[in-house]
Amino acid sequence: MSLFRKFFGANNPASEEDKESEFNKSFADNATSIDEKFIYNFKKNGGKFLYCENSEEVKEQFENILEENDWFESEVLCYEPNLFGILDDNKLTYDKPKNPKFLLATCENLIAEEGSVLFSSKQIKQNKPNELPANIIILANTSQILAAKSDGLSAIKKKYERDYPTNITTIKYFEKAKEEDFTQYGSSAKNLYLLLLEDL
Repeated sequence: MSLFRKFFGANNPASEEDKESEFNKSFADNATSIDEKFIYNFKKNGGKFLYCENSEEVKEQFENILEENDWFESEVLCYEPNLFGILDDNKLTYDKPKNPKFLLATCENLIAEEGSVLFSSKQIKQNKPNELPANIIILANTSQILAAKSDGLSAIKKKYERDYPTNITTIKYFEKAKEEDFTQYGSSAKNLYLLLLEDL
């Protein structure tokens, strides 16, 4: 049984609070796998995490996000042709959007030590985080979770031997700081949904 099924299994009747307390207890008991560490830090940063067992669940959760935010028939920023199908299925416009409601993208990796999402020019072109829409939906796989940012950079080097990407950056703040926090100075908070597909 995978870690994700254990905590976020669809057939588990336990309440969200029970799952949360079980997760935090497990985390506190030093059962801190890389996956657990990522989930804990990502949620602590304000990210919204949706675990999916298969691609059908990814589509279903994506539609739920659209419905929750009333984003149907909106403009979307998306640079990855492999994601255009899910946008077409939901009548979303992505050709030269003037006022996109959200960014739909994959990512390079998910970084456990800081609960962040690592991007490159392959997903966001040359945009800086503050130039991206305030709302972001990320599609990622469980195999993309790595321990540290240095592991993410090594993985990028290995993945792109010739066509090395530029603009490698992380986003790790997913809600506005409740009070002045110097660690967030210069960063722009994003409303970020992560659709995490089990692939291990």
